[in-house]
Amino acid sequence: MNRARLQELLSRFSQLRIVVAGDLFLDRWYEIDTQLNEPSLETGLTAYQIVKKRSAAGAAGTVLNNLSEMGIGHLEVISLVGEDGDGWEMLQRLNERGVDTSKVLQSDRVVTPAYIKPLFPEEGNRFDVKNFSPTPEDLQEEIIRRIEASLADADALVLLEQVCEVDTGVITSHVRNAIRQMALRHPDKLIYADSRAFIHLYRDVVIKCNNLEAARMTGREADEEHFDREEVFRCMDELKQITHRPVIITCNRHGVAVEEGGKKLLVPAVRHSCPIDICGAGDACTAGLVSALCAGGSYAEAAFLGNLSSGVTVRQIGRTGAAGQEAMLRLYDEQWKEE
Repeated sequence: MNRARLQELLSRFSQLRIVVAGDLFLDRWYEIDTQLNEPSLETGLTAYQIVKKRSAAGAAGTVLNNLSEMGIGHLEVISLVGEDGDGWEMLQRLNERGVDTSKVLQSDRVVTPAYIKPLFPEEGNRFDVKNFSPTPEDLQEEIIRRIEASLADADALVLLEQVCEVDTGVITSHVRNAIRQMALRHPDKLIYADSRAFIHLYRDVVIKCNNLEAARMTGREADEEHFDREEVFRCMDELKQITHRPVIITCNRHGVAVEEGGKKLLVPAVRHSCPIDICGAGDACTAGLVSALCAGGSYAEAAFLGNLSSGVTVRQIGRTGAAGQEAMLRLYDEQWKEE
């Protein structure tokens, strides 16, 4: 892709309307100064002293953060959070990004999921807050109604499943089946799914998975050591027979595999000679892919932007980064500037 075409696609982002439906997790970071440790008067155990804290919308929120940073004109989120402090803070973080949160359900029957990360000088364990009971049926029905109401005016619907426990998140089996029916009624609408544990259950929507997931879904052994492009392409063919829609396969440092005009392509990833942090790279890739497709890009062009956006974020060490247009153009110039 030349720079003029990249700028053309980016210039259309402000006109787009993208809806994201799925699991929101509040990412919390607590910086701990171990030199300030003191014993608890009650237990005698060490009480760690937090000297700084910050938070961000994570999971589906990370996709939204990237879409916002890229300059998407209208962003809307459909999700479910608790009537608790983390839920309030989640909405604040999203509102700061200009995201329309009016279709986020709040209920005292669920907790707001969160990833709590104590930052010690050495690596420490994370604390997770999740729901382990099935999502109440009436809340599932309301989620379906809100998705259907938003779909007509959207350029794309992005589905993001973060939880791995069956039917405990926003996109349950029932919601997933309802979305399939919406996709069949609106075959020209871009509906794109990314799921940590249930991508194999999607039908009639565009799916994104990595090459190891694609191998497992097609009955192959997932091999992290040996990458085989032709094997990835065979997986793509088999998955497309199941989903009836395009399949996008991310391949880590090798790039993103797509099909364009009947030809399968592996679009190369960004090259790095500096330290990188892959946290959030997949969500940044999703944001770039979907935005490019909505802006009129081909699947090959979308894969290029997905690589570019994730390439920006992995250089943002120690945080779940986001890719803006200026940063994407700078990275393009570094990697592919025409002489």
